[in-house]
Amino acid sequence: MSFTVVLVGRPNVGKSTLFNRLVGKKLALVDDQPGVTRDRRAGEAHLGDFDFTVIDTAGLEESAETSLTGRMRAQTETAILDADVIFFLIDVRAGVTPSDRHFATLVRRAGKPVILLANKAEGKIGMMESYEAFSLGLGDPIPFSGEHGEGLADLYEALRNVFPRVESEDDESELDDADGDSDSDDPNKPLRIAIVGRPNAGKSTLINRLIGEERLLTGPEAGITRDSISVEWNFKGCPIKLYDTAGMRKRAKIEEKLEKLAVSDGLRAVKFAEVVVLLLDATIPFEKQDLAILSVIEREGRALVVGVNKWDLVANEAGRFQRMVEDAERLISNVKGAKIVPLSGLNGSGTEQLIEACIKSAEIWSKRVSTGQINRWLEGVLEKHPPPAISGRRIKLRYATQVKSRPPHFAIFGTQLDGLPDSYTRYLINSLRETFDLPGTPIRLSLRTSKNPYAKD
Repeated sequence: MSFTVVLVGRPNVGKSTLFNRLVGKKLALVDDQPGVTRDRRAGEAHLGDFDFTVIDTAGLEESAETSLTGRMRAQTETAILDADVIFFLIDVRAGVTPSDRHFATLVRRAGKPVILLANKAEGKIGMMESYEAFSLGLGDPIPFSGEHGEGLADLYEALRNVFPRVESEDDESELDDADGDSDSDDPNKPLRIAIVGRPNAGKSTLINRLIGEERLLTGPEAGITRDSISVEWNFKGCPIKLYDTAGMRKRAKIEEKLEKLAVSDGLRAVKFAEVVVLLLDATIPFEKQDLAILSVIEREGRALVVGVNKWDLVANEAGRFQRMVEDAERLISNVKGAKIVPLSGLNGSGTEQLIEACIKSAEIWSKRVSTGQINRWLEGVLEKHPPPAISGRRIKLRYATQVKSRPPHFAIFGTQLDGLPDSYTRYLINSLRETFDLPGTPIRLSLRTSKNPYAKD
């Protein structure tokens, strides 16, 4: 049985800690300061024989609707409406506060099953303090500790009261399916696309425009996004998982621990993505930090698409796009040929072309070339431009093959390859890219000397 649980409560009551406990991973950012979580973050949770979706939310605070905290609260209220069960958390150390009472009323009005968790109730003292939570009118409080895992058995029993487990043939068939092959070869597995860039480049606005709803928190303030939030979506029948990430500033400017955690979370999203969209601000493209982000993408071996956001602000400038393409050819040499898409996340222009470019880039990233084709290529490049001689002995390139894809990785076998100049290696990579049509993806090239030291040269 599948259902959705939303975690609700004031800031700093331990929602993200419980989220991480339920999903079994440190996905949500956790810090002592309140208000770390801003967007809704979903994860696949497990508790006993229950598998369900859990939603971490921003701490509920009373404020004007147009303020940042007001927009954060609106995100939480949307999550409440979409949930099947509400876990309402309070901090027993702080006691029941007026804010707890105010938002308990909001939760009761939702008409959803509510499980009240008196969090941070470690030991007997915490259990005694949890009794005050009866006054919220949300049922019996469960003394709980998300940090130490205390109270999970009681939480499981509370869920069983909401969703009694009834074994049936359908349950057995679901178990049979679970024991089958993994979805690693599933054609319906979503394409993972991470959107990265400097703060205020418009990443969250772009994703909201793509999916057609205000799923992610946006606003004029720079650095709103902290957690890397994943959103599942379907584009013309193609399942896609979009990852919104925190804006990445120069390392020297990052002073707060929380921002460091947010950037680390964004870098992790890059590692698990298949395609990375580097989102630039059209008014200030290709700053030094963009190049630093590009180096990370290349190092991790991800396919690259460059999105130039806010293009509507500069579209009337003659020759602007051509100059940007020329700059890209010069600056993105390690991922040469990456598609550059002008767009506006605000009005939606260019967004469809961006996703089409991502799908094409993923195909190139996964491309395989036959060994016969590669060796015919090798014969041609050697005839056109043979490698230089070292101490009177010419370097021999004898054989080539593709050892893997995602990204394309080729190996060349020969003798004295440790003396091959870097310039010639770049020549080989550029030729591979051009011959086999591999734009916008990093290419790995391994040089392997013959294992037989007495092999005839």
